Amino acid sequence: MRKILLLGVIVATIFSSCSTSSRGELVGVQELSEFYPTDPYGMVKIPRGTFTMGANDGDVPYAHTTPKKLVTMHSFYMDQTEITNNEYRQFVHWVRDSIARTLLAEAMVEGYEYIEETPDGEFLENPYLNWSTDIEWEGNEELELTLEELYLPLEERIMGQKEFDSRSWSYKYSWVDKSPAAQRENRFDSETNTYREGFSRQNLVHQAEVLVYPDTLAWAHDFSYTFNEPMFNTYFWHPAYGEYPVVGVNWEQASAFCNWRTGIRMKQLTSYQQKYETEFRLPTEAEWEYAARGGKEHSIYPWGGPYSRNSKGCFLANFKPLRGDYLADGYAFTAPSESYTRNDYDLFNMSGNVSEWTSTPFEPTASMFVADMNPFYTYDADKDAHPMLKRKVVKGGSWKDVGAFLQVASRDYEYQDTSKCYIGFRCVKTYAGVETVDFGY
Repeated sequence: MRKILLLGVIVATIFSSCSTSSRGELVGVQELSEFYPTDPYGMVKIPRGTFTMGANDGDVPYAHTTPKKLVTMHSFYMDQTEITNNEYRQFVHWVRDSIARTLLAEAMVEGYEYIEETPDGEFLENPYLNWSTDIEWEGNEELELTLEELYLPLEERIMGQKEFDSRSWSYKYSWVDKSPAAQRENRFDSETNTYREGFSRQNLVHQAEVLVYPDTLAWAHDFSYTFNEPMFNTYFWHPAYGEYPVVGVNWEQASAFCNWRTGIRMKQLTSYQQKYETEFRLPTEAEWEYAARGGKEHSIYPWGGPYSRNSKGCFLANFKPLRGDYLADGYAFTAPSESYTRNDYDLFNMSGNVSEWTSTPFEPTASMFVADMNPFYTYDADKDAHPMLKRKVVKGGSWKDVGAFLQVASRDYEYQDTSKCYIGFRCVKTYAGVETVDFGY
């Protein structure tokens, strides 16, 4: 299996001092300039605020909601729509092309060699792939021979058709878990009043490798005795479904996508801007519910009202109405990502269409011990962990769910290493700017 290593962006903090004398006064560090982040493309800013998180409808079983709790949230950005097939294809194609360019560089094919020195002639300690030359997938015999292992072996081809073998397209990356560092006992020995030896940043760095191609067969294995072949044959790659939400992506793949998206954005920023940039990530359960409510306190649905239809009798989301009339809301399966009416935070399909992964582990009692300021609870379950530890909260309900699961307070779970044809995701990122309040004094 060919492995890919994402060259991470290392951001160094630069301390600058004032070029003139402080004349012995306390004037602070003189910053170069103020930096306010721009709104990321495709995202909307969710303003900070306080809301009542939890059940609004007594008819929904307690097991599928959280108890009511007043929660305060910082501002953050959220994708206006669920991540679409076309957006996820960009990730998959990047991984495929990375493998191809690695093969070409290792074979020393002209025009695809590793970049080993700077334009000034200085040799690099860590050479990197050459992305400036387009890949000639056809018509170049040398390239075709070098890239042969990217395709299905001859014995697996149907009627001799040459197709990519996506089963080995993996993305390798690292991330930092700061939670252990926040626990003082991990860093400081209170008995000796000294910092513990051996605890370094290296202890916080984790590695992961994820196969990125979505499970297109989810359409078949999620619904037994159902002819869903047209969906798993065409849904992910067909241009007609480009703006539909991606499905068949498990929690681990969604997390890897967020990491890749962060790296892509970082490469477009200056080193100064990178210091203030925040990463793309999956939303916490609290962030998701706060955004879904759209500023409407105690609302059952994102649109605010207690009903799933508008005044004209039209359904307001893509779900399973009328005891199974899937077409009554306009779509039998998923709908385009910009379907139906946006909520007051300008977000599409916060209820229905596809359920969405959050970063929060499913723990029914979590609301009893998480903070009421930006509630955050996490657990990093590895592949050998007990299945109960792999449960992640999914929110919003989907095209195959009844109306109760569309309520903003409803919660369900799925295992992080499983993929479903009714679960997708969207990204968030913390707002890095400074917010002020005008009290009108």
